[in-house]
Amino acid sequence: MYMKFGISLPNGWTMSLVGINDPVEAYETMTNVAKAADETGFDSVWLVDHFHTVPTPTQEVTFECMMSLAALARDTQRVRIGQIVACNSYRNPALLAKMASTLDVLSHGRLNFGIGAGWYEHEYLAYGYEFPDAPTRLRQLREALQVILAMWEQDEAQFEGKYYHVRGAINQPKGVQKPHIPILIGGAGEKVTLKLVAQYGDACNFGGDTKTVQHKMDVLKQHCETVGRDFKTIHCTTGAFCSIADSDEEAMALVPEKARAGLHENSLVGSPETIRQRIANLEGLGFGEIIIDFPSATDLTPLRRFAREFIVK
Repeated sequence: MYMKFGISLPNGWTMSLVGINDPVEAYETMTNVAKAADETGFDSVWLVDHFHTVPTPTQEVTFECMMSLAALARDTQRVRIGQIVACNSYRNPALLAKMASTLDVLSHGRLNFGIGAGWYEHEYLAYGYEFPDAPTRLRQLREALQVILAMWEQDEAQFEGKYYHVRGAINQPKGVQKPHIPILIGGAGEKVTLKLVAQYGDACNFGGDTKTVQHKMDVLKQHCETVGRDFKTIHCTTGAFCSIADSDEEAMALVPEKARAGLHENSLVGSPETIRQRIANLEGLGFGEIIIDFPSATDLTPLRRFAREFIVK
């Protein structure tokens, strides 16, 4: 397997860590990371879909995902762009399908379309959205996926559901990629989310320690078998924090305090040798792409070093 590498772009608290509060400077910092990823051979760049910082709401600069990706589509040339992941509840799915189609054209066919059921109650309520329970949000996601595919595949999309309907919706252009823009479904819920991946997803995104990941992969394989899907056709992605230095101790010292609580055995923190072993472990677990968080939004040295060490050109 050829492991791919993506970058989670800086936004919100990542900017505040380096003292960036001016919105223009924050955007230029974000796009500089995307351009560096484009130039050094990374496969993808990703933005979270949040309206303000998580898990704690603050006044820090946080750009809207879809608008930002439209700009990044024109700021880059080669690297794929995507949401990690769009919250289904925040946009009508027919409109979201239209927005994604437009993004795919703006990027000349480089969009990975990420979507999930949503989870951040404070953000829902702050922006005036109802926050239904998790089973309802998952049922809405199931219908939304069907609406989105109808918008991408049918000349006049038709769908009648409990939560959504489209009646002859025309979506032109439908995007560049064929048969349609690839869909990444985020989350690891075993009864519903991973089943939706097996039914509708081209890719998935979840993480955790080795034992957790092995179990989730087994569950996804079982869902694929149940619905008659070849598990190997699903592109499995995960996120990982990365701090690279000459020694494991030096790398750990560079990890910001806010990021330390989320580290685990599959985090890419250490010397090149340590990171190489952890990449091999993630590959052995079945992942085909690692979406990386780097410690700094302004210091591109770790990004460039990682590219030199691990990206095959």
